[in-house]
Amino acid sequence: MRKKQAKKRPLEPDPRFKDQLVTRFVNNMMWNGKKSVAFTIFYDAIEIVDQRKQDDEKSALEVWKEALSNVMPHVEVRSRRVGGATFQIPMQIRPDRKVSLAMKWLISFSRKRNEKTMALRLASEILAASKEEGSAVKKRQDTHKMAEANKAFSHFRF
Repeated sequence: MRKKQAKKRPLEPDPRFKDQLVTRFVNNMMWNGKKSVAFTIFYDAIEIVDQRKQDDEKSALEVWKEALSNVMPHVEVRSRRVGGATFQIPMQIRPDRKVSLAMKWLISFSRKRNEKTMALRLASEILAASKEEGSAVKKRQDTHKMAEANKAFSHFRF
């Protein structure tokens, strides 16, 4: 017997920007419970983005939000067994999962970059994603291509 689903707990907004999305991003980036270190990395990355960005009308936080929305996938494939065969079925993604996937991809591809510090890596990935380029955006495009290729199996949706 399954228990009832856990309630979503509200997140505290971050100290500098008063934004819950920033706190959620930092919580995803955090290692070993070191939240203050994760906040420092994020704020340093935002400052680097502020220095490097071309257009002056957008703030660095808006560039980060734009990068996040550029990485967000809209469809994904899910495995489903039908009569002994496993099919990849394209499905729409829930809004909270879109944000989670975008954050995880942005962070993981930042970690794989070659810059010296994590703040530099994150800033570079944010700037690349805001221009619709970079590894995280490529991951979203690959996910969409996979869903498009398996569109024939969409009638197996549950």
